Amino acid sequence: MNDDYMQDDRPHVIRDARGKRPQFYDTPGMDQVMSMIMVLAGDLCVVRDRLDSAERVAKANGIDLAAGIEELELDQEALEEREARRQDLLARMYSLMRKEANEAAQQESARGYRETIEEIAKQ
Repeated sequence: MNDDYMQDDRPHVIRDARGKRPQFYDTPGMDQVMSMIMVLAGDLCVVRDRLDSAERVAKANGIDLAAGIEELELDQEALEEREARRQDLLARMYSLMRKEANEAAQQESARGYRETIEEIAKQ
């Protein structure tokens, strides 16, 4: 599967798991930070493996990959593709925080609705 397939054909639907999440740390926010670290660690492993593969293929074909990378100048399309990958990574990193923010907003909305109904009923 190539990167073009993943970027173009993958649905961009935000999916959040429902229900209570396990909490492992007592410090507020630590579970979210650990989630972000795990996303980054996973991506770093993939990048390191891909770079190792590229270097091995290049070496087998007599290509000085390191020098080529240093001399590479990216065009606008390549820069935009990289930015899209960065944005995807950030979305995955912050998914737990986004989910919790959405849940808090929904609770606040529901509470505000009930308070408004109760206030109207009192009048």
